[in-house]
Amino acid sequence: MSTQQNIPADGFTYTLTRTLDAPVGAVWRAWTEAGQYARWAGAEPGSVEMDVRPGGAWKATMVTPDGTSFPLTGSYLDVVTDRRLVVGMDVPGRPDPAVMTVELDARDGDRTDIVVRQTSPTAEERDMSEQGSTMLLDSLTAFLASPATS
Repeated sequence: MSTQQNIPADGFTYTLTRTLDAPVGAVWRAWTEAGQYARWAGAEPGSVEMDVRPGGAWKATMVTPDGTSFPLTGSYLDVVTDRRLVVGMDVPGRPDPAVMTVELDARDGDRTDIVVRQTSPTAEERDMSEQGSTMLLDSLTAFLASPATS
């Protein structure tokens, strides 16, 4: 995995890149099907709802490793099947959502390059978001390697 951090004029950005040992369709389904997403992303069972289309809403109750639950909500800003998912995440007290971009590129038929990018208003928020996204990619990698993945 490679990590890149940039400081553009409007915020602090991280970019995470990995090559996953799964076809692009399987990676897409893991990100966009509620049942699959709940299994790898640390969501409370039954809490994930996804309307995967531009303007469609999503929500999930996430569970941290120490057992703390917290709700997340947002909407899909851009959806290009098997290619690009731009997710807006509601942030209490802020008028604009935090935006995370997930880009997929088929590689050698059975593998997928994934790029996750997000810009935050502060370096601390960027670092926390990057840590969370790294954990997500670790979980996704393990999920896709599991024989139970459908």
